[in-house]
Amino acid sequence: MAELIHQPVLLTGEGWADYGLVDSGAGRKLERYGDYRFIRPEPQALWQPRMAEWDAHGEFVPGADEDGGGRWNYTKPVPRDGWPLSWGDVGFTAQCTPFRHLGFFPDMAPVWGWMGQQLGERRDASTLNLFGYTGVGTLALSQYGPVTHVDASKKSVAQARVNAALSGMESRPVRWIVDDAAKFTAREVRRGKRYDGIIMDPPKFGRGPDGEVWRLEEHLPGLIHDARQLLDENSRFLFLTVYAVRMSSLAIAGLLDEAFAGLPGYVEHGDLAVREDGAGRMLPTAIFARWRRD
Repeated sequence: MAELIHQPVLLTGEGWADYGLVDSGAGRKLERYGDYRFIRPEPQALWQPRMAEWDAHGEFVPGADEDGGGRWNYTKPVPRDGWPLSWGDVGFTAQCTPFRHLGFFPDMAPVWGWMGQQLGERRDASTLNLFGYTGVGTLALSQYGPVTHVDASKKSVAQARVNAALSGMESRPVRWIVDDAAKFTAREVRRGKRYDGIIMDPPKFGRGPDGEVWRLEEHLPGLIHDARQLLDENSRFLFLTVYAVRMSSLAIAGLLDEAFAGLPGYVEHGDLAVREDGAGRMLPTAIFARWRRD
């Protein structure tokens, strides 16, 4: 029976050559993406910035709608079609999107590393990336074996394929699937499929390719139940991240604890955070819960 570890875990991402959290405070953050710097809203940055002034190429100004909206204000030229970045061997395109992010989630870097640790020397591990977005996590996993990448957005999956080519990984065994994550997972259960690891990064609200409605609090328990059916005692992990919701990591850990009662291993939970360059101050970005075999 999987053991629930009540003590929270802090999973911290450090900056690397192509990304870093430069400063944060007063509800905003300053980040570097290669040669470009941007300011974005960050409600959890309750403290004051360390730097007196922020020099940036652009800033995202949110709209009045708390569920999204806003615009980018540029003070310096920024490539409209994006620019190449990398994390390890994985290459990808950064680009200012209408959704305030830049085409990938840098706070997921420690998660990609952790999944690799769980798979170790495996090169035949079958993994599933639900809500896979532009594929950086998928490409990181692809060195360990075949990956099934699922996202409801045709545009995101197309960009993931571009990122695979940019990385020289287009020949790796990845299934690129445009589908509703919950429906796909339920079909995999009916097919009797099995995976060595699953990562999921569901939004608070979303729509599938055929207009399916996703609401996190309503639909997450069913998705976790189905995902559990795709794992067995020889599987290695499930990793769940949750953003922008009013719940604790202990709540989603309780959901995993219930679902994984019949498997060995451990259920853990905590915060994802990014450490500022050179300062050591950590900015929390999301909550997570995970099951691991060992």
